[in-house]
This record gives sequence, C-alpha cells and structure tokens, in this order.
Amino acid sequence: MEPKIKNNLVEVKFGSKSKNLEIIHNPVPHILIDSKKEIHGWWNSAKDKGNRACTSERLLINPYNGCSWNCFFCYANTLWGYFELFRKENIVSVFKDFDQTVDKQLESLLCASCGYISPTTDPFQPVNNKYHLTEKIMRIFLKYDLPVEIITKGVITDDAIEIMAEHPYNYSFGQVSILTLDDELRKKLILGKGASTNQLFKNIERLANSNIHAVCRIDPIIPYINDKINDIKEIIDVAINAGANHIGLSILDIPIFIKNEVFNHLALIKGENIIEKYRKLYIERITSDLHSNIKYRKNILKQIKKYCVQNKISMSTCMEFEIIKKDGKIFYESLNSNNQFMTSDNCEGINVPIFTRKQNSDKFKPVNCKGNCLNCKIDPIPCKIPPLQEARNWKLKDYKNWSKFIKQKEFKDLTKFIY
Repeated sequence: MEPKIKNNLVEVKFGSKSKNLEIIHNPVPHILIDSKKEIHGWWNSAKDKGNRACTSERLLINPYNGCSWNCFFCYANTLWGYFELFRKENIVSVFKDFDQTVDKQLESLLCASCGYISPTTDPFQPVNNKYHLTEKIMRIFLKYDLPVEIITKGVITDDAIEIMAEHPYNYSFGQVSILTLDDELRKKLILGKGASTNQLFKNIERLANSNIHAVCRIDPIIPYINDKINDIKEIIDVAINAGANHIGLSILDIPIFIKNEVFNHLALIKGENIIEKYRKLYIERITSDLHSNIKYRKNILKQIKKYCVQNKISMSTCMEFEIIKKDGKIFYESLNSNNQFMTSDNCEGINVPIFTRKQNSDKFKPVNCKGNCLNCKIDPIPCKIPPLQEARNWKLKDYKNWSKFIKQKEFKDLTKFIY
C-alpha cells in the first residue's frame, strides 16, 4: 500500500482497490475505517513445523492499527496494510464501531477463549481517549462472562480496571511492559510519549489493589542497552513491591526488514560502535527475524530465572526459541518448553481455561482445565474439543465449527469452577 495525501485526504490502496479517507488530526492524525474484520487466534501454529510458543488460546483484537508510542524495535513496523500507513505517514487507523462487530462474532460462538487487547498496538494510546474502543470491547467480553487481557506501555484507564475486576471468575488480567527504571533511557526507546516509569509501576499497583493478576513484562531486553543483570533484578524488585504476580521476559529479536533502522537508532543511543557488536551477536536467523546468540540469551535467562525462584515469583519467556538440528532437519524449540525458563503452567502466570456454553442464549462458563492447550495431553480432553490439543493458528470459523462438539448428546457440563 502506497499512501498518497492530498487536501487532507489519504488514498489507501490494496491491490486494485483504493479508498480516499479524511485525516482527523485530534488527538493524533488518524482515519476511520469501516471493517468487518474477524477476531482470530494466534498467527503461528504448533503443527507443520510452526513456531508457536503461546500456551493458551486467545482471541486477538486490534481496534487500532498503528501505535503512537512508536517503539523503533516493534515487529508491527514490518506489517502491511494499515500498519504500513502508520509506518510511512504516522497515521493511526481506527476501526469504527469494532466493538459491535466483536459482539456479533462472540454471539455466534459456543466456545471462546480469553480476549487479547492488543497484540500489535497499544490499547491505551492517545486515540483511545477519543474512541474508547478498548473499554467498549472489554465490556462486550464481560457481557458474555468472558475474560480479557490487556498489555500496555501506557496508563490503564480506571474504566478498564473496573471492567477487569468485574469478571465473575476473576480471569481478566493486565500486562505492563517496563524496559528500564531510567526514565530518560525509556524516552529514547519509546519515540512516542508513553507512560512514565512511575506510571507503569502504578499500573501494576492499581491492578493488584483491584485483585487483578498483574504481569510485569521486561520486554524486550535490548543487548548493551538495558541488559545488565542487576538492573533487571531491580525492575523485578520494584514490580514485586508494586504487587506483580508474574515476570515475562524476551530478548530483542530484529525483523530483517527493519534491521538497518534498528541498528541506526541504537547507534543514536549508544554510538556507532554498537552496530558492529550487534552484527557479531545477532547471528541466528529464525524465520524472518534475527536473534542474538543462544548462549547470550540463555545466560541472561538462567540468572533471571534463579532470581525469580529466590523471590517466589513465577516467570516465563516470550517467543524465545533455540534452533535444533536433528536428522538433517531444523526445528525451533521454545525456551519455555520442558520448564527450561518457565516456572508457570502458562506464559502469563495465570491459568485461563477455555470457555463454553450449551446454547447461544447462555453466558459462557470456564471449562475445568488449566487452559494450557499447547501442552495438553489429557485424555479425555476436558473441553471435549479435540482440535484444541493441536494448538494451531485458529480462525473465527474454527471456533464456530467447534459448536458441533458441544452440541453432541454426550457433551457434559465440564465447567465446574475449581480455581
């Protein structure tokens, strides 16, 4: 998509089709999109040589494309469509009335998983203060007794915390991304404004005070920038004191498509010499990303795991893989597997099960399971939906198709709440 701007209109083109849309400038440049896009599961599958590391199922929801925090290292900078519009013109795309679309899609299901707002854009960026799509969608999930998780580098709104706290089974939760205790360094890493370091820890405290599971994500750890072990330990200490229940970690991976941009920005922070250091460190390619040397990654994760165990807080990695060569074939093994660097059942330190209902007029109820579909080997499967054990990249149509399992005469009510 090559956007063209004229007379306050931006032309967006997809293949042979194009649209001219008005640019709205308050609070940030953005456009309104009419879309019937579908909620869906993870992008990667655990099958067919896929590299899915996410243990639990999620329904991924992006009410906005483009993110005003503008993190230079974000993988969304490689995405096409409306993400490309933001990358080139700094224009956020807002999916008008997307909460109503989500409502209709959830209404059609008998099986659902936790909503995830948002995997590619911050749900509390400035444009949300105008349209409040994040909170509207959260309320739609609550309407069906379904949980949601949010992840942010911004300030969580009071309304969002209230909605999460209202979930009848207490499965909604929040993740707060904190890169450093040094707020001046944070400003160099987050090109948009974002929340201050103090505000981010306050997010965790507010979640904890509302009895909501709170995750501190040190994500990403950037080599030679925020990777000093003592600094990471200090973040963990402050997070624990604020009420965090779990620590999530990842080490910067670099999409090849934006490699030079990432290197150039790092040079602005640390000087030109860092580029050569990165070329020597980032020697492993996994799909379309460069990863740092596995020894470097394991050394950091080993020390942090030990510290988390000592401080009685669970931890896990996010999208960290090791290249395994066996019988002439290449595999990508998650560093969470076999309890290498994950001390919880699920990536976020909370066991959120699958939710089902017998008919569309019912509220959803949690299945008697830990929600760890990636590693589920239980026979018979608690949810009575065998495909879920395959941990694939599910679409909305898959969730709809699973209704046939629930409608079977032998389907029993397995929603007894045990946690």
